[in-house]
Amino acid sequence: MAKKEPPPPKGSPAWMATFGDLMNLLLCFFVLLYAMSSVDAAKFEEIAASFSSAFGIFKGGEMSIGEGALVGDGISQLSQVSSYVTSMGVSQNGSTTTEVTTTTGNKDSESTGGEGESATEYTESGNVSDISSDNTESGSDGTTSTQQSSSVSNASAEELMEALEEEQLGESENMAEQIAEALNEAEIEQDVELNFTSQYVQLTIQGAILFDSGYADIRSEAIPILEKVGAILERYAGGTIEIEGHTDNVPMSSGKKYANNDELSDARALSVFYFMIENTTLDPANIKHSGRGEYSPVADNSTPEGRAKNRRVEIRIYNPLSSQY
Repeated sequence: MAKKEPPPPKGSPAWMATFGDLMNLLLCFFVLLYAMSSVDAAKFEEIAASFSSAFGIFKGGEMSIGEGALVGDGISQLSQVSSYVTSMGVSQNGSTTTEVTTTTGNKDSESTGGEGESATEYTESGNVSDISSDNTESGSDGTTSTQQSSSVSNASAEELMEALEEEQLGESENMAEQIAEALNEAEIEQDVELNFTSQYVQLTIQGAILFDSGYADIRSEAIPILEKVGAILERYAGGTIEIEGHTDNVPMSSGKKYANNDELSDARALSVFYFMIENTTLDPANIKHSGRGEYSPVADNSTPEGRAKNRRVEIRIYNPLSSQY
C-alpha cells in the first residue's frame, strides 16, 4: 500500500521571504533615485549653509551674517543664502571656480524661469552650478553682481583682519604699559628694554649684563635683575612665554666651551629658562626657549656698539589674543 504524502508545511516557502525583502530593497532604491532626481535649490542651499556654519569657528554651530538671522539647529532665515554659500566656496569637490550670478528679482531662487531668476542643476562632476538667464543684470563696467559681492566680501575680510590686528595691538599696548610700570617700581627700567607688537610684549636684556664673554653662566650681579623679571612674568603665567638667545657674528675663539655662536645662544637661553623654573612658579610647559645665534641682528655687527646690542636675551610674553597664547 502506497505511503500517504505528508501535508506541506504551513506558511509560505522560505525563499519567498528573501524574495520579498529583495523587492522591498529595490522599491526603496528606486524611490531614492526618484527623490534625488528633483532637488529643491533653496532647501539645498540652506542645508549647505547649515553644514558650513556647523563646522565653523563659532560656538554652538551658529553664525550671523550681516543683518541675517542665525544659521544653526536647522534654522535658516538668511536673505542671501546663495551669495553666502558661493562666497564660502561650498561645493562637493571643494572647487571655488564656479561663478554664480545673483539676481535682483523678488522671487525665490527655486523658480526655474522668468526675468531675473536663476535655476540650479547638478553638473556631471557633482558640483552645484547656477544657470543664469540671459536677462541677468550686470554693472556698467560689465561685472556681474556676484563679482561685485565677491569684491565686497574680500573688502570685508580685509576690514576684519585689520580690526583684529588693531585689537591685538591694543591688548599688547595695555600689557606693555602695565609691565613698564612694574619695571619702574622694581627700578630695573635701565637694564631691561621694553617694546611690543600685536602678538607679544618683549623684554630685552643685554648679554653683557647677564653673561661673561663666551660663557652662558649667569653672573651673580644679574641675579637680582632676573628675580624681578621673573616676578613680572608670574603675572602672565597663564600664557606662552618665549626665551631667545642671540649673539654677534664674531667666531668663537679656540679653547672655549662652545664651538660656535649657535651653541652659545642656545646655552644662554637655556640658562635663563632654568633660572625661571627654579626661582618662579611658572609652568615649564608654557615656556619656550631657543637660540638664534647671529642670524637675527638688531644692529650693525661691524661696530663694537652694534655687536654689544646683538648680544642679548629676549623674553616674549604673548598676549591673550595672540595665536601663540
